[in-house]
Amino acid sequence: MGMINKKYYSLGTVINLSVAPPATEKDLDSAYQLIQHYEDKLTVNRAESEVMSVNHNAGIKAVSVPEDTYDLIKKAVVVSQRHLGFNVAIGPLVKLWKIGFKGANKPADSDIRQRLTEIDPFQIELNDSDQSVFLKKTGMEIDLGGIAKGWIADRIKELWEKSSVESGIIDLGGNILLVGKSLRPDSQWRIGIQNPVEKRNVPLGVLQTAAKSIGTSGIYERKLVIDGHSYHHMFDSLTGYPIDNNLASVTIISDRSVDGEIWSTIGFYQGMKKGLALLETEPGIEAIFITRYLEVKTTSGLKNTFSVVG
Repeated sequence: MGMINKKYYSLGTVINLSVAPPATEKDLDSAYQLIQHYEDKLTVNRAESEVMSVNHNAGIKAVSVPEDTYDLIKKAVVVSQRHLGFNVAIGPLVKLWKIGFKGANKPADSDIRQRLTEIDPFQIELNDSDQSVFLKKTGMEIDLGGIAKGWIADRIKELWEKSSVESGIIDLGGNILLVGKSLRPDSQWRIGIQNPVEKRNVPLGVLQTAAKSIGTSGIYERKLVIDGHSYHHMFDSLTGYPIDNNLASVTIISDRSVDGEIWSTIGFYQGMKKGLALLETEPGIEAIFITRYLEVKTTSGLKNTFSVVG
């Protein structure tokens, strides 16, 4: 018996969900309903959402949000304040450059400097007691595009584990989260890692793994996320300019998809040498770095499980 598979469209991307019997199509549809529920709460692609209520009150007042949304925002803000290359407040800068959109341009230095004051994660005030978020400066905005898909995937995995799904694949636009055992005799999953200079589905290598999250940040595909435009890993919050290094992609293998989103962005920002050193010290996080010249390096934990094809 193979997998039962369905495609959906949400979060600005194609969603691919699969489960093995005895799970049913009902498990796929309930996962899709969960995606829609969280998209309603977290999107910045609409005038109203829980995140937009925070943005609308930038420079005005703190806004209380439900616990799940607060926990996700807090996770994003805390990691942003480490200044490692992930910044939940980067939106105003992305909108200034408009890369990938009509009117893309190299902005004036004075405009970039102005935006740097609006993308400072230390200007975000969190209050645990009333679960409130305050963007202290007018013009600031938070955008969970670089993290929400992973967080939502983790919620689907919890849902499926509660309903005893024995084997499943959650693919939210190329970020894969595996559930349970694969249907192969050894119960291990085999996942192709994209060759960043070839067309889709041409792998550069194959990873053999237990049920983990496999998430990639790459220059070869503009990551479609909740608001349909995220180049988080392409901008440097300290300079206001796109990051310039020779990386083509960074793939993170982790237990949780949300961590894969965060660390693939950070790995991209840090570059191969610093990124590998940093990720080597993060417990439970492994990484595959691929340069534009197809040089491949991995963290030590993947020595026996990742192999380059050909």
